[in-house]
Amino acid sequence: MINISQICIFANSTIEEALNVINSGAVKIALVVNDDDQLLGALGDGDIRRGLLRKKTLNDTIEDIYSRNPVIAYEGHSSEELLRLCSTNRVSQIPIIGEDKRIIDLFFLDEELSKEHENTVVLMVGGLGKRLRPLTENTPKPMLKVGGKPILQTIVEGFSKHGFTNITMCLGYKSSVIRDFFQDGSRFGVNIDYIVEDKRMGTAGALTLLKKRPDKSFFVMNGDLLTKVNFEKMLDFHESNNSKATMCVREYEIEVPYGVVTINDENIYSIKEKPTHSFFVNAGIYLLEPECIDLIPENEFYDMTSLFEQLISAKNKTVSFPLQEYWLDIGSHSDFSKAQNDIKTCI
Repeated sequence: MINISQICIFANSTIEEALNVINSGAVKIALVVNDDDQLLGALGDGDIRRGLLRKKTLNDTIEDIYSRNPVIAYEGHSSEELLRLCSTNRVSQIPIIGEDKRIIDLFFLDEELSKEHENTVVLMVGGLGKRLRPLTENTPKPMLKVGGKPILQTIVEGFSKHGFTNITMCLGYKSSVIRDFFQDGSRFGVNIDYIVEDKRMGTAGALTLLKKRPDKSFFVMNGDLLTKVNFEKMLDFHESNNSKATMCVREYEIEVPYGVVTINDENIYSIKEKPTHSFFVNAGIYLLEPECIDLIPENEFYDMTSLFEQLISAKNKTVSFPLQEYWLDIGSHSDFSKAQNDIKTCI
């Protein structure tokens, strides 16, 4: 049984303190209480990510980002009632409280259901890796070793750790190297099948080659990324937002190496010395609903950004999932060297 006090925080706690509570164990939420240990609300990973998108910092308090109306149950609810509450409200934990509003226990959906997910994972691993030559002369980029094992193996193990074991690899350059290493995936505790691009089709175009259309939300991820993202949390975020397509994004800062002058006609209004501009950039990890495939032209090069633009134009709901976790796109020799150092402490 979980020690409830270890996941309780106060409304004036900082976002960083809340993250430490959420990430310290398997529990995906922190419970917000008052001085009398009465439940005030709950704070999940998604609440924090939405706060970060609103430019909250880790030093800000959780006061205006936590949910004041969490789904709760009272002492005496049956397992069937708790399961129904989880299903109806699309939550995976429910605080159980007494008449005095103090927390008695926390119900975990995962303890009642199998943790293995049926969602398909599509890994795009067909790139040429030109910027990493000569390392990629005979080895496809996803098979370059970081920390003694291929990048792609680390990705597969990351999905498997979170219960996603149905994997399709989209092959291209040096496809036999990947197929010979992974085979059917059983050695890694997953099921792997393969599709092969006869020509470059882009990160979305290759989805039209899938042998079996997914019947649930499915992941698409570039095969040259190292990350510690929690894929279960991403799926929860996608589903709770009723999103048609979700894109992982990462904050990226650029410092202008000059003083920036704001003018109107000949008049100077302000001067900012070497300002830093912050943007959210595409992190190469996506969750899509199966019907998104219908929008992709067959036998054509079509990138994921084009698919998102088409979805947005058609007023479909698309959301961003901001990454707080470690992430590195290995696109150059300097990135590859950084990965070799990061693997010792970050991954």
